[in-house]
Amino acid sequence: MTKTLSPSIRPLLLGMTSALVLAACAAAPTEQDIAVAPAAPIATQPAAVRNVGTVPQQAGDDYYVAASSAVKARAGENFVPRAKNVILFVGDGMGVSTVTAGRIYAGQQTGVDGESYRLAMEGLPYSAFSKTYSHDAQVPDSAATATAMVSGIKTLSRTLGLRSGIAYGNCASVAGQSTDSLFEIAENAGLATGIVSTARITHATPASAYAESADRNWEDDTEIGGSDCADIARQLVEWDAGDGFEVVLGGGRGAFFPASAIDPETDGPAGRRLDEADLTKVWTGLSQDHVYVTDQAGFDAVDFASDTRVLGLFEQSHMQYELDRADDPAGEPSIAELTEAAITRLSQEEDGYVLMVEGGRIDHAHHGVNAARALGDTAALDEAVQTALELTDPSETLIIVTADHSHTMTIAGYPVRGNPILGKVAYGPGGVARAEDGKPYTTLGYANGETGCAPGEEDCAREDLTDVDTTDKDFQQQSLVFSGSETHAGEDVPVYASGPGAELFRGTIEQHEIFHVMGLSSGLVAYED
Repeated sequence: MTKTLSPSIRPLLLGMTSALVLAACAAAPTEQDIAVAPAAPIATQPAAVRNVGTVPQQAGDDYYVAASSAVKARAGENFVPRAKNVILFVGDGMGVSTVTAGRIYAGQQTGVDGESYRLAMEGLPYSAFSKTYSHDAQVPDSAATATAMVSGIKTLSRTLGLRSGIAYGNCASVAGQSTDSLFEIAENAGLATGIVSTARITHATPASAYAESADRNWEDDTEIGGSDCADIARQLVEWDAGDGFEVVLGGGRGAFFPASAIDPETDGPAGRRLDEADLTKVWTGLSQDHVYVTDQAGFDAVDFASDTRVLGLFEQSHMQYELDRADDPAGEPSIAELTEAAITRLSQEEDGYVLMVEGGRIDHAHHGVNAARALGDTAALDEAVQTALELTDPSETLIIVTADHSHTMTIAGYPVRGNPILGKVAYGPGGVARAEDGKPYTTLGYANGETGCAPGEEDCAREDLTDVDTTDKDFQQQSLVFSGSETHAGEDVPVYASGPGAELFRGTIEQHEIFHVMGLSSGLVAYED
């Protein structure tokens, strides 16, 4: 019997054939130059940087014990700590599909072949996959996952810096559930520390470095309800580890001020604190070296190659998306500029430093089914990674790039190679693909989100995108299931690494093993033989 092709398959195969012909005729793309050097051979690496580490208070936790054992087994008996510095980059919500789409987006934005383009993070010599579930959730939130990465345990979603014996939202249950984050350990060992985020600096990921909270939403004292627990903003300025942070740069001024204060940018109420405290004055009152800045001009005036300790809060809430910041470049620094400043300041400490850099708004754009801004912020984070690679010595600085969790964005539809990643699926010039409803659809879409059919909506039909510019930064991709906010996704996320100890990232690991790789590689954490 002679088999014939289904009519619905013919255009797909013709499109794929056209793509192959076009690819064959095109000039081979030039590989991107990535300023990355692999970890130096053992013979040329410096001697151990630290001989005595700390045993943190969560060392008896079952999650901690299992993860530390796994990392030590990969390291072997002859492993020597050589990482003087540690930089942890976190792309909030930057799952595999975001990295892939971000790669294509970044390449296309620079006018080259996006599919074969390579991000700076992808040029790091070691990689793994990280399992992101929390103690109580198959699909986690950023508080539990950040706690896993900086404290070496898994805990309840929506809680910060505490072990899994905590009761969510119960201040009294905090007793006996504390942890020591890598940042607290580093400060107490005499190292410099810093955090950078495009989100509020009191938001889940950056707050994991310094805060313990039974509820991640306790960013200021309006949320606590008169309990004895300190809010997250107050915990930042009253942090008693070592001599405190050298640099804190991000958004979130509102958590530091009462409504009676005036915000310098909006001329409206600066915050909503009930205690009427101005916590920026608490920061600047710590010493003559402590300064507070709010905008690009203040940032530019700081000498980061000095002993100055900088609290920079550049927005009342989260910082701008990169695609919006680009329209107002004088307003606030880019994440790459913040990273350069932080590394410059922390490098003044001869004993080394620990730094977290979070691209926090990748997550927020995904929640809004807005792929353009998510990819714009992914590309911006990658520029920050490139900046760090150029400013650091690969023989003494462990650099890790990962995500706390993923999102439901998918890449689908057989688009021809070179098709705009934010565009509609096309098999070739003029060959726009159409779904069974006869309408075009985009390469990027979401499993859920606010662009699905709302409950109770009769005869809901998918919007016809024929005359819609889907590459516009305000376009929201279509979603399958209606949800007021698109949700996180639960698949494993990538880990990329370079520098001393980076070789311990391989295979599929538990997310809280990241802490143990950093702790072991830097010698900051003590492990029994």
